[in-house]
Amino acid sequence: MMNFKKWSATRILAVGFAAIILIGAILLRMPFASKSGTAIPFLNALFSAASATCVTGLVVYDTWSQFSLFGQAVILFLIQIGGLGFMTVAILFSLALGKRIGLRERSLLSEAVGSMQLGGVVKLVRRVLIGTAIFEGMGTLLLSIRFVPLFGFWSGVWFSAFHAVSAFCNAGFDLMGRLAPSSSLSHFAGDPLVILTVAGLLLIGGIGFVVWNNLVENRFKPRGLHLHTQVAIGASVGLVLIGTVLYLLFEYNGVFAGMNTGERLLSAFFQSVTPRTAGFSAVNTASLSDPSKLTTMLLMFIGASPGSTGGGVKTTTIVVAAAAVISSLRGREDVAVRRYRLENDVMHRAFSGIAVFVVQAILGMLILCVQGFAFTDAAFECLSAIGTVGLTTGITPTLPTLSKLVIILLMYTGRVGSITVFLAVARAQNHNKLKNPIGKIIVG
Repeated sequence: MMNFKKWSATRILAVGFAAIILIGAILLRMPFASKSGTAIPFLNALFSAASATCVTGLVVYDTWSQFSLFGQAVILFLIQIGGLGFMTVAILFSLALGKRIGLRERSLLSEAVGSMQLGGVVKLVRRVLIGTAIFEGMGTLLLSIRFVPLFGFWSGVWFSAFHAVSAFCNAGFDLMGRLAPSSSLSHFAGDPLVILTVAGLLLIGGIGFVVWNNLVENRFKPRGLHLHTQVAIGASVGLVLIGTVLYLLFEYNGVFAGMNTGERLLSAFFQSVTPRTAGFSAVNTASLSDPSKLTTMLLMFIGASPGSTGGGVKTTTIVVAAAAVISSLRGREDVAVRRYRLENDVMHRAFSGIAVFVVQAILGMLILCVQGFAFTDAAFECLSAIGTVGLTTGITPTLPTLSKLVIILLMYTGRVGSITVFLAVARAQNHNKLKNPIGKIIVG
């Protein structure tokens, strides 16, 4: 019999997410979850549940066209749990019931939200829950200005809430199939209210809960912010600016042709934000030029910040790896970021995370290519899945069984964390003070 008390935090998180996906699949498999009243195949239900829980947004069905109000509500619930982390939601109920949060629960929470310490983690979670309610509520109100007149009061409110939660959690699920199947936000490409509201929610949700907490505690003053906060914000802003410029250059006379200058700038900005694990699209992704597709894949690879609702290898991981490479090229022993020296453990974790991410993505690409998909489409789909992005060139509904299973696994490891999954299934190793002898290998 399993002794759950001896399970590590990583194992509990990994198994917990898998259990939620399975429950979601069972619910979406119910006949009344579909508008047709007919049960969908279990694999498709599993794919939809995994995509929602892992806040990815890849879909085999158009959400509005396929799922009933019950099915849509299940998807929204899975998105919310997946975005915040199931342990955060569990602690919410514990706090509501007045239960004491023990050391083990604090350890799980710390792992779930990416906190660097156990102290103050419950206060952090409270702020996360309050902040989530505030931002999603504000997003709902702003989107209602546009959606209520367009869809009617109750439908407009539902559409606004659904897209606010989906955007904040970086999920990319939408109900715009009511206007045209699989159209995402293309009907609102030139609408600043919708585009900027969704983009704002994506950026806030993707910056990381620890960053929120540090900004609040520092009263939003630039001085005194933690190094992690400075790096996360700086990298996010830099990626958005670089991406916007590149999309303007590559698509000015491409998919942005026919737009005025303001619409081009708005579309380029949104296109720069959404690959950072969001999944919404205001233009046809399949119609992007090859340089734009490559830019999108690079942004999907990097993703959001640690401890956020987004995926990818994470912004801070890329900054640490880049700093290590620069230090090596300059012949320095220490690796520094903004005049702070980094510990070796941080660099090992950064390079390990990147390596595992790349290996999984390549294996996924290989399987999809073997099953007949073009390399560009396969690479785009796999990076979108493991980066929990949700953008696609259009091949998702046509994936055969093996490819669907591969994409499900990539979405799962992308959300839970590749290293977390491997630590969860690995047996505990006995650590001792004995070290192996040093061996020399010629590199480069």
